[in-house]
Amino acid sequence: MTTEVILHYRPYENDPTQLPKIAEKAIQDFPTRPLLRFIPWFPHDGSRLPLKPKRSPPWISEEAAEDVRQYLAISEHSIKSQSYDCTVDLLEFQPNLKRKKHLIQSHTLNEQTNSGSLEKQAEKEKRHKKRSWSVSSLPSSNCTENVFPLSKKLQDNLKALNLHSFHRARWTIDHTICNNQTLEDIWAKLNRIIRHNELPSCNATIQRHLGQIWVFCDIMYCEYVGNLLKGRLALTGKINLFVHKYGVIFSM
Repeated sequence: MTTEVILHYRPYENDPTQLPKIAEKAIQDFPTRPLLRFIPWFPHDGSRLPLKPKRSPPWISEEAAEDVRQYLAISEHSIKSQSYDCTVDLLEFQPNLKRKKHLIQSHTLNEQTNSGSLEKQAEKEKRHKKRSWSVSSLPSSNCTENVFPLSKKLQDNLKALNLHSFHRARWTIDHTICNNQTLEDIWAKLNRIIRHNELPSCNATIQRHLGQIWVFCDIMYCEYVGNLLKGRLALTGKINLFVHKYGVIFSM
């Protein structure tokens, strides 16, 4: 049986040292008893488990185990012996030299007539299976030496947005500014430029479903990269510099 005691401390009794004394005096009239030491209901001396299963675990003799191994070996052998070739008695799987010779001749003729169209189709599929990412290595000294200081307009934009010069940004090349070139042609040229390490700290990806190519670079190299892209790829329109969470911050 437990008893709950509620003490009401009046606001005008503003001495915090009196509160514990009042509480001690309030519970003096209630009887207290020490808690009994816990004694487990089962005998436990640390050398054996307190609970023992009613039945012993199952066991198998060495003779029974050997019988099981022999039975499994015989069963495995019988399963292997049941496998057979299901095409032995089927005519369509029997050798027919005349039919095979006819198929070879027709296949050779078909290759000669359609070789031109097959080569074009294979080349087209190969172009579409090219990688969609291109990554440059560390910027070479030739690139970094030719990087000019950022223009005043771009510096003002960076200051207003509180962006560091090593912040990553991306140039967006849209298919509408490719100057009578396909997006795949531009992508192939860009891969060659990146492979020769002419774009410092750049990596690029082609977004075929959007009709765009994205070129990522540090902001400190962005104007150098943008001018090189417009010149080497013969782009006819503006390219926009996009920064995540800020949108387009610069165009050229």
